[in-house]
Amino acid sequence: MFLTITTTGTPERPATDLGYLLHKHPEKAQAFSTSYGRAHVLYPEADDQRCTAALLLEVDTVALVRRGKGKGRGGAPDAALAQYVNDRPYAASSLLAVALSAVFSSAMRGVCAARPELPAQARPLRIEVPALPARGGPALVRRLFEPLGWTVTVEPVALDAEFPEWGDSRYVRLELESAELTLAEALRHLYVLLPVLDDAKHYWVAPDEVDKLLRAGEGWLPAHPEQKLITSRYLSRRWSLTREAMERLELVRLAETDDSEVEDIDNAVEADTETEEKPTPLAVQRREAILDALRAAGAARVLDLGCGQGQLVQALLKDPRFTEIVGVDVSVRALTIASRRLKLDRMGERMASRVQLLQGSLAYTDKRLKGYDAAVLSEVVEHLDLPRLPALEYAVFGAARPRTVLVTTPNVEYNVRWESLPAGHVRHGDHRFEWTREEFRAWANSVAERHGYEVEFRPVGPDDPEVGPPTQMAVFELSTATPSTTVRNENRNENRNEKEAKAA
Repeated sequence: MFLTITTTGTPERPATDLGYLLHKHPEKAQAFSTSYGRAHVLYPEADDQRCTAALLLEVDTVALVRRGKGKGRGGAPDAALAQYVNDRPYAASSLLAVALSAVFSSAMRGVCAARPELPAQARPLRIEVPALPARGGPALVRRLFEPLGWTVTVEPVALDAEFPEWGDSRYVRLELESAELTLAEALRHLYVLLPVLDDAKHYWVAPDEVDKLLRAGEGWLPAHPEQKLITSRYLSRRWSLTREAMERLELVRLAETDDSEVEDIDNAVEADTETEEKPTPLAVQRREAILDALRAAGAARVLDLGCGQGQLVQALLKDPRFTEIVGVDVSVRALTIASRRLKLDRMGERMASRVQLLQGSLAYTDKRLKGYDAAVLSEVVEHLDLPRLPALEYAVFGAARPRTVLVTTPNVEYNVRWESLPAGHVRHGDHRFEWTREEFRAWANSVAERHGYEVEFRPVGPDDPEVGPPTQMAVFELSTATPSTTVRNENRNENRNEKEAKAA
């Protein structure tokens, strides 16, 4: 892989200042060991008028495979061979981006101990990359670099110059020119956008890649028109990391617009002193209220119905009194995230025996859910259309019939206390409705009466004297004196449902 950085100068500002910025002497050729080969820095030309620094990366394909999986995908011989015979030694990719960061780390951070004034100076820059994979073609290259102030010259590389009818390859020859950027800005652009154009990384993308992206993208990524594409590709299309990065970038954009610090926007509270306690998030208060109610009920085997990404399941696992925990959700994606959150693949056998994740719809009866001490419907009912609530009601209270059922839902009356929530809007775009305290109590009392439960209501969060708490919770307990007619009706409904299922 090969990349050159060229600048021009004057007697007052000689081009050889590039050597100070890169921390590499123009009269020396230097070599640096990396995990994947050797990086060489040399200067083909260096005088006051023009100076060019070149980075040559010699990739050791064997070392690259050994540090990777070591086997072809699926074990196929041709796939194994492809790890040794590929474009990695020749085309700019994440390997070159990592080498840039390692060899020119001080320059990328904008640090120059010998000449502290140099990093902040914009200078004429010309960057050439002879072979660059560009999944998206020259048009995408321009969309990525031109908004950053670069003049872009991009030429497709033909598959074979002797056979032009074969068309162009996915590789391009790239030249970038700018007189308005600092060297640190230029290096950070390359560090992010080289692997973005390749749309691949040679290493596993872990959560710390979000921090790397935000550091390198500081000052330019929040306002880039292709921010979403850059973020997604840089993070290897891992949607959870992409979402986290997009949220943090939006905070940065809002802070810049408001001329404030990100911490001020993120916390949305004023800190009078360093020791002032931050308010407990409502989601945490809700989980604590649920845990307290389950402990008070003496529940050991618990269902988390509509478990989402597994936050409550994770909290339940921390308390050994909950001996069996089952998370249920209709979304496979949510269950996948929950599995990662819980680290099920690395969990010890004893701990793993306490937890299970199941895919299922709460609109249908499910024999797997019978016989549990308690079930939790935390912020679930409001995501269903009202005509489907009776189906959920029967599946939980009629068929599964746990001894205790906890239901939490937003209190729509409290919405007036959210300054950022427009009048008449629900708290989440997927909420089909939000109940007042009276509406929630009416629904819960009717459910309890139909299915032989007793119910009490508890506030979650600060209980405003005018509009009540932000979250309302109903605690259902199976009545010891369940009316026989209710039991007979439920048994009759269950038998009918089973017959219909068999007939189908």
